[in-house]
Amino acid sequence: MNLQDKVVVVTGGSAGLGEQLCYEAARQGAIVVTCARRINLIGKVKENCMEISGKPAYALQLDVANPESIDNFFVRLKEEVGQVDVLVNNAGFGIFENFVAFDFEDVRKMFEVNILGMMYLTQKFAIEMVERADGQIINIASMAGKMATAKSAVYSATKFAVLGFSNALRLELKPANVRVMTVNPGPIATEFFDKADPSGDYLKSVDMFVLQPQKLARKIIRGVQRERREVNAPQVMEVAARFYTLFPHVGDFLAGGLFNKK
Repeated sequence: MNLQDKVVVVTGGSAGLGEQLCYEAARQGAIVVTCARRINLIGKVKENCMEISGKPAYALQLDVANPESIDNFFVRLKEEVGQVDVLVNNAGFGIFENFVAFDFEDVRKMFEVNILGMMYLTQKFAIEMVERADGQIINIASMAGKMATAKSAVYSATKFAVLGFSNALRLELKPANVRVMTVNPGPIATEFFDKADPSGDYLKSVDMFVLQPQKLARKIIRGVQRERREVNAPQVMEVAARFYTLFPHVGDFLAGGLFNKK
């Protein structure tokens, strides 16, 4: 897919990976729609995208956990922007904690953002993409959805759900020429960990595996252009995830040892 003049919507586009995805899409000539709850931050992202691409860009407020917010966002999007070519479901958050100590209100919120809201939003775009027989949906999952580790029971559950949803959706939409790509990153050096692990110890302990959002965004956008099925990073964690599936005992060793740093 050539992204020149294509409309690309990025949820969770106010900072971190989402922000960098907006910039990388703009570098490829796309018309970027950045959306998130923090309207002041996405306004700055919009301005940067316009400067990078020399094309229009948009900033629309969106709370993916709120169906009413999604409905209002979709109406505004249709009125102000029009047809969308690529949807990037990037919004999400995690909390790392032993399940027995988990606040169940946080469980509910994590599922509302990471999977339920994402599915509700995706359906709205998928209906239109199927009608015109063209479009691409990118779901940001996680290596935690392939290889769960201690203290990630709830977060991993949401990302396993994203993977299952994406794999089925890919098969359903393929006959209509709508492509679905899943992205499974390991830890990324973003503010995600301000909430997931306020101590900051986790990122330090897995420093050799930590991804930089700018480089990962470039890899993801290349995957969009090449219409890949899946993007996994870093490579060492992708290999470990394959071991986790093929050799469960070895997988438990890796998940419980090498990658268990929370």
